[in-house]
Amino acid sequence: MQLYNKKEAVQRMNELATQGKPFIFIINYAQDGSYIEEVNAVDPSQLLYQLNGYTNAPTPECGSIDKKHTESVLWEPHPISFPQYKKSFNVVMNNILAGNSFLTNLTCMTPISTNLSLKEIFYHSQAPYKLWLKDRFVVFSPEIFIRIHQGQISSYPMKGTIDATLPHAEELLMADEKEAAEHATIVDLIRNDLSIVASQVNVSRYRYVDSIETNHGPILQTSSEIRGTLPDDYLSRLGEIIFTLLPAGSITGAPKCKTSQIIAQSETYDRGFYTGITGCFDGESLDSAVMIRFIEQSTDGLAFKSGGGITCKSCAENEYNEMIQKVYVPIY
Repeated sequence: MQLYNKKEAVQRMNELATQGKPFIFIINYAQDGSYIEEVNAVDPSQLLYQLNGYTNAPTPECGSIDKKHTESVLWEPHPISFPQYKKSFNVVMNNILAGNSFLTNLTCMTPISTNLSLKEIFYHSQAPYKLWLKDRFVVFSPEIFIRIHQGQISSYPMKGTIDATLPHAEELLMADEKEAAEHATIVDLIRNDLSIVASQVNVSRYRYVDSIETNHGPILQTSSEIRGTLPDDYLSRLGEIIFTLLPAGSITGAPKCKTSQIIAQSETYDRGFYTGITGCFDGESLDSAVMIRFIEQSTDGLAFKSGGGITCKSCAENEYNEMIQKVYVPIY
């Protein structure tokens, strides 16, 4: 598969959408590397996708991939130490207290030991958006980036997490002042982002709760729905629209430009394709996801990338624990 720079990716997406040709896209966090491939040209030995029902993944032949039930899955994270995390957290918090950011999404890389291959994780994980790129990474994301259908654009930022097994978990999540403030900030950011490319932008659903299963049990997360109307010529500008909205607000923060600089100062690794986006255009409509819940393969083994939003109300210990809580595979 060919890797395109930003200018090339925008042009290719515009051309394919104008021609009504279905394509798959994968865009990295820095937006300087994108795969844009017509559906009929995707090689399933190199790339597998299941994007909200749109898939090229063949049913595995009997015995080709052993079914691993929850109890037989080896899953051992090796997170960075709390003092290491605290150094990055302090950089973020100092910037927040200085007024440079209201919300910053701080992420880390966690080496993992597992008896699962990347392809096995792709096939057996439960998530609406899944992607496997051979010898590179697997993603199993619950978070929608944007959807476009008949001239309407919608986004569903996801912010706020709690262990669903806690007593009165949903009530605790909804009453948490830090989580509520974080969610309100990101909804306002996404609403402003959509207003750049669309008109009549409004929040149609605010802070609803989804339950997500993991190999360690269920968690609850809150999302909102924001909608707007695109101009009549949006298909000929589809690539420009997508890249105008990047990077995704939910994995950067607010204000986006300055917060992205803070992220670069505080994080100790390269995000790569993690927190980029992936999606499909079927010739008429577009569906896409933020690439969270992400496992990358390197010469040193497998690493899980995860994080969370930091605000002035954040506690370092709680944020560290949330980062670790998100290191899971949804196999159950």
